[in-house]
Amino acid sequence: MQFSSSLLENAVNEFSKLPGIGKKTALRLVLHLLKQDTKEVNQFSDVIARMRSEIKFCQRCFNVADGDICSICANSARKQEIICVVESIRDVIAIESTQQYNGIYHILGGIISPLDGIGPDHLHIETLLNRVQKEKTEEIIFALNPTIQGDTTIYYIQKKLQPHPIRITTIARGIAFGGELEYADEMTLARSLQNRLPVEKYVNH
Repeated sequence: MQFSSSLLENAVNEFSKLPGIGKKTALRLVLHLLKQDTKEVNQFSDVIARMRSEIKFCQRCFNVADGDICSICANSARKQEIICVVESIRDVIAIESTQQYNGIYHILGGIISPLDGIGPDHLHIETLLNRVQKEKTEEIIFALNPTIQGDTTIYYIQKKLQPHPIRITTIARGIAFGGELEYADEMTLARSLQNRLPVEKYVNH
C-alpha cells in the first residue's frame, strides 16, 4: 500500500495494530477522521488518552472503574452476597448485557493454563478466597469459558473453597464446549446463568 504522506501512513499503521483491523480498514478509519472537524478529532484523541491514563481497576473485583471501586460493586441494589467469577472484563460486559444477573463479580484475569505458563499465582484467586472469608458470601457462580482450562480452574478454586459453607455453582452447558462467553447470544447466556448447576455435577461429569 503506497502513501503520498508519511503522516497518513503512520496513522494507518497505528490503527492496523488494533485487533481485527487490517490495513484497508485502518485506511478507511483514518480517511474518515480526515473528513471530520479538527475539534471532533481532538475530542476523539483526548478521550482515548484520558481512558488510558486515568482508568482504574476496582480494588474489590478488578473490573474497570473510574475510582477505587467500580459502579457494580458500589451499587447497593445488587446482591452483594452472590459473586460471579469470570475470566475477563469482556465476560462481565457479556453477562451484564443479558440483564438477568443482579449480583457482583470477580475477574480472575485469565484461567489456569500450564502450557501457557499461567498458574494459580498469576490469577486473582487468592483475592477471591479473601473476599469469601471476609464478606458475607452465600454463592459463587463460575462463569468461565467451557474449555479444559476453564474446568481445571473451576476444580482448583472449588477445592480451595471447600472449608467455606457456601453454595458453589457453574453456568449450565448452554454454551458449547470450547466456546467463549463474549460470543454467546444473550438468550443462551441468560439461560445458562438461570439454569446453573452445582459444581460437583459439572466437574465430575
